[in-house]
Amino acid sequence: MTKSELIARLAARNPHLYQRDVERIVATVFDEISKALAAGHRVELRGFGAFSVKKRDPRTGRNPRTGEQVAVASKRVPYFKTGKDLRDRLNKEAARAAGLMPSDNGDDPSEGDKS
Repeated sequence: MTKSELIARLAARNPHLYQRDVERIVATVFDEISKALAAGHRVELRGFGAFSVKKRDPRTGRNPRTGEQVAVASKRVPYFKTGKDLRDRLNKEAARAAGLMPSDNGDDPSEGDKS
């Protein structure tokens, strides 16, 4: 899903809001997350996950075209760790799609006729 698709979906679910307001809300949330990460803070959205910044030490890499060794400076990279609720939901849906779990509608074909 792209940012514009997210905005369109949120606007459709909230017809009482103007699309420009939804755009501003989404942009503000992303901007605040970015500012917090740039300041070295951790951002936790309960049930969804946590954004943090990890430091990568300097290392020696290789130029893939020439094979020549290149010094790569240390850098900070964003990191996302899923929350337990999101992870459980993803795994439950994946297991259901693979036929390993019954669907929530009670139509479990493996139960057979109980009459």
